[in-house]
Parts: sequence; C-alpha cells; structure tokens
Amino acid sequence: MKAGRQIQILSTVALILLALDARGQIRAVIPSPASSNASRYSSPAVDAGDYIYLSGQGPQRRDGSTPDTFAGQVRQALDNLEAILEATRLTGEHIVYMQIYLEDISKYDELDRIFGEYFPKTRPARAVLGVASLPEPAVEINAVAVRDLTDVRAITPANYKPHDAASAGILTHDRLFVSGVIGSDPATGNIPHDSAAQVDLALDGLETVLKAAGLAMANLVFVNPYLSSEIPNRTMNQQYARRFEFGNTPARATIEVTSLPQGAHIEFTGVAVRNLAQRKAVRPKNMPPSPTASPCVFAADTLYCSAKDGFIPGPHGGIYATTTQHQLRQTMRNLLDNLEEAEMNFDDVVSTNIYLDRVSDQPVFNPIYAEYFGPVMPAATTIQQIAPIERKADKQDHFPGLEQVSLVAVRKHSAR
Repeated sequence: MKAGRQIQILSTVALILLALDARGQIRAVIPSPASSNASRYSSPAVDAGDYIYLSGQGPQRRDGSTPDTFAGQVRQALDNLEAILEATRLTGEHIVYMQIYLEDISKYDELDRIFGEYFPKTRPARAVLGVASLPEPAVEINAVAVRDLTDVRAITPANYKPHDAASAGILTHDRLFVSGVIGSDPATGNIPHDSAAQVDLALDGLETVLKAAGLAMANLVFVNPYLSSEIPNRTMNQQYARRFEFGNTPARATIEVTSLPQGAHIEFTGVAVRNLAQRKAVRPKNMPPSPTASPCVFAADTLYCSAKDGFIPGPHGGIYATTTQHQLRQTMRNLLDNLEEAEMNFDDVVSTNIYLDRVSDQPVFNPIYAEYFGPVMPAATTIQQIAPIERKADKQDHFPGLEQVSLVAVRKHSAR
C-alpha cells in the first residue's frame, strides 16, 4: 500500500513537471484553416508559456480579399488576431498590448470607435503610429496576450481620460505594458513649439503611468521612442538620458515615423518589470555602456533587445553594405552577439519588429532572415515607417541603413 502510494505521488509529480516543461517550450500557433496570406517567414503567433506573441495582422480575409472601407479593414485585422488567439483557447480579453500602424493617421478617431466595440471591458495598452507603407494597406496590428488573467488590471492615472479607447497601462502578474504617451500638455492637449519640452512632456507622461502602477523609470526593460522628423534625435537623447542611470537604461528601438496621433511629434511606449530583482541589463564585454540604451534587458526569463541595423562596430564603424540583404546579415550578427551574451540564440526568439526602407524589399529580405531561425519562426511585424531614403554613400563611404530589427526572446525553462 505504501509503495503504491509512493508510485502514485511520483506519477503525479512527473505529470506536473511534464506540464511545466511544456509551458516552457516555445511553439508556433497556427489557426485552422490558415488564411491564404499565411507566410513561411513568420509564425501567426508564438506561444511562450505565460505570454503569446502575435504577428502583425493586416485586413486580408482568409480568401485573400480585403474589405472596401477603413472600418471594415480594422475590424478584419482584429478578427484575424482573434482567430489566432482562438487556436490557443484564449480570447481578445487576454490581449494586454498592441501596436497599430496606420497609413493615414487622420483615421485615428474612427479607429478609436471600433476599439470601443471590440474591447468593451478592459482595453489593451497600445501605441498608434502613422507610417509610410504596409504589406497590406491600410492597417497592421500586432499584439501580446497573457495566458492568466488573475492579476491583470488596467492602470488609470489621475489625469487619464476615462473615455479613451485604450488603457494607460495594463499590469499583469509580472510586468506593465504602457500605452503610447505623446508630447503634449495633459491638461490642455497643447503641443509646445520647443522640441525638448515635447520630449519632457512625453517622458513625464510615461513616468506618471509607471507611478500609478507603483513602479519607476528604473523598472523599464524596453522603450519605443517614436518621433517625427520635427524632433532631432540629439534633443530626444539628451532629455531621455537624464531620466535613467548611466549604463543601465532600458533596451530601445528608436523609430522615426511619418505621423503620430493628435499632431504630436514624439511618443513613448514601453514595458516594465514589476520586480526589480527580475530585471538585468545585458551588454557584450567589448561594448561600452550607453547613456541611452542597453543592448538587451531581462524581465525574468524574457529578453527585450534593442533594434539593430547593419552597422559594423569598431574604430571605423559604419554601414558599408550597399543592399538590404547584405546589411541584414550584419544586423543578425549584431543581434546574435547580444543573444549569446545572455546565453541564448535565435531559437529563443519569439517576436521581431522589422523596419524596412522599402516594404517592396521583403522578397530579398525574408529568405535571408529565415535562414537564422529554427523550426519555429518568430511572430513578426514588418513596416516601412517613412519615405525611402536616397541609396547613396557619404564621403566616408558609409551607406544609409535600409533595415532594422528588434526582438524579444524567451529563455526556456530547461535552460535554467
């Protein structure tokens, strides 16, 4: 009897360990039936256990057709996300964060109305960006969903408008997802003429959301500064660096876009970890510390990495490759340096954001990009954020960047 009881206990333990191990494995999520525009270069979503990362979805229906109206296109993109979530037995209620790319930012108010229909209860945190071109005009939406809703709640600072179509932030069991905060006066909506003042207002708004969740700027693990050509990078970096400890800044992807909501020129969005003990910046030993960005930062087992391009580091560093595909190989080398410093590799990557100088470069970009991953392709979002640049070398033979990639990776339980 005693021996039988021990066997039963051991069997139960084995089943629990097996279940935990399954949660720790990264797997692709593929809805059935798959849509006609499914790509072999990305997974519709990647299930990483606690979180599911969904690829950017456009407005194409399963049969390849597209709704005629903008409202129909937004609804279809949201329906496509929900169809993917259904394959994980989750619903739109589990979405905690979204990035929404519009080719026409003047459609922002119409977008808000539709979001009110789809998310009548807790609305996800989100960032809305105006961009030059998308693989499927005129909208693309990606998302992050949390599996367990037990500790999920919306964060509402005192000055946040209750009728807004997004939560200021969504707090989960271990992290905070912050909606895009623009550089305008929260009381009046006015945008100051001074660029530095706009950056400071956006950073103040970011900090306000963090404080409402009981966190601080030091808890941030990843930040997206989105800015128009009106905001000089140097000005943004100067104001930004003052808010963080030197060399221990969040990972970052600074993206110039064509437009932002409400005529703003700067917007910050990001992710913070609740427990600072679970936050760890990662920097290759041969890379000097930076006042503006860490190469990668851990939030527990999740690694958020800064955007990289084809820049060759060193005394005479620069981008020397002249084509998108050749620049991409250096980009992947740069990303791998950071992953290896974290004792990870491309098989751990669950999500990427890809920024192309021309969205028409996808046919030459995608096959090379796919070479670096294993059987599970990451969820991916591809956009062309601004008008194409002139592909011409400068006096130092430096070529303009034609692509950038940022990523999120998850350490498997078995690697602990």
